[in-house]
Amino acid sequence: MITPAIALLGRKDEPTDAVEEYCRFLGAALTAHAIQLDIRRVPWERHGWPDSLHALELMAAKWRGQWVLVQYTALAWSERGFPQKIFRVFRVLQKAGARIGVVFHDVEPFPSDKLSTAARRFLQLRVMRKMVRLAELSIFTIPLENISWLSAATAKTVFIPDGPNLPIADGVGSSVSHSPPAVAVFSITGGKGGDWETQTIIHSLRFASQNLGPIRLLVFGRESEVREAALRDGLRDVPVDISVEGILPNERIVQRFCDSDVLFFVRGGISSRRGSAIAGIACGLPVIGGASSETAPPITDAGVVFVSLDKPDEINTALVRVLSDSAYRHDLASRSRSVYRDHLSWPVIAAQFAAKLRP
Repeated sequence: MITPAIALLGRKDEPTDAVEEYCRFLGAALTAHAIQLDIRRVPWERHGWPDSLHALELMAAKWRGQWVLVQYTALAWSERGFPQKIFRVFRVLQKAGARIGVVFHDVEPFPSDKLSTAARRFLQLRVMRKMVRLAELSIFTIPLENISWLSAATAKTVFIPDGPNLPIADGVGSSVSHSPPAVAVFSITGGKGGDWETQTIIHSLRFASQNLGPIRLLVFGRESEVREAALRDGLRDVPVDISVEGILPNERIVQRFCDSDVLFFVRGGISSRRGSAIAGIACGLPVIGGASSETAPPITDAGVVFVSLDKPDEINTALVRVLSDSAYRHDLASRSRSVYRDHLSWPVIAAQFAAKLRP
């Protein structure tokens, strides 16, 4: 007997929607457990809240007794990160008799450095706490003990890590070394954060190439094409062969990881909700990146070399060692493959969901 369930999304992210891809991969894996996960949206940004809620009422009339997993990021339910209107969605689902679950892709509120952002952070905390109280099930993508605002774990709260939004086939990530060695950078942040990331990449690749000789730099994903000119200018007089490709189909992303020897992740701390870092781990790569308050097992058990992102010498030393020490690199790659197989693969993730969603 097939058990139906709904993944309910808010505003669609552009040009790629990682949450929608997450739901598609999860849904495909849940079929092995006789659970059919259908994706639905509340497209308030296109049709406005009144019309979108009316359409939701019509859909929800058929969902009595079914699980509806609301996918939460602050910007999916608000243009500027004030997501209190999500409770209009809750009221519709409650009235329809649905069983409400929440998947927290944002597990912490936005950081604040001034009064306006402090107000937004305060509101996001209130919203998340209230969702946990109202929902029958709350799923977090980092360990519960690493969530600053969650007072205590209960039977209604569970940690299930994110998975790679990529088609990972058997045998991917076989620790093949490349000549010259290749460094992958998957996506760069927009704005000022991306400026810093770009300079960090330039400084580290310059150092590595001056010590090791020719290196390939494979840059792909969001904002990569925007940063191409700066990367080429900053690396113009060192032996670094630069390839910049922008947003790629999932199959080609996997291939680019397989063409690489290490994932260089400078977009903040790595954790079990950072899909772009998990993608490299899933493809059997060593990863160089930073830690944060969200960093915990199983990520700390993978082949991740943790560095202080504000210490260039530490980053440079790590990159040179990973690229030059094949035994060390292969050990890191083996650890990544093991953590992916045991914790981050979609069959493992789906089994944890199924245990909570079965009638």
